[in-house]
Amino acid sequence: MKELFPKQHVMGFGFSLLLTIVALSVVTLDMSYNIAFTILLVTALAQATVQLVLFMHIGESEDKKTLYTSILYAVFVGVITIIGSLLTMIWGYQ
Repeated sequence: MKELFPKQHVMGFGFSLLLTIVALSVVTLDMSYNIAFTILLVTALAQATVQLVLFMHIGESEDKKTLYTSILYAVFVGVITIIGSLLTMIWGYQ
């Protein structure tokens, strides 16, 4: 039963929760703009890394084409999400 437990998925979920809590601390704590932006940038990059490594199984394939296709797809989804968020939350506000 021990070999069936998804240890990497649980670790990834835990890291994701921790990074989300750190990012949410920017809202509750009184910080300068530069520090808050730096914390959000670092947590976003760390979150993306956790997603790639632990949930998309980046290190499990020997095939380089599969590896690069997964990374490109993740970057594409990330860029579309960021652009969509900017469109709706900043430029869409009238």
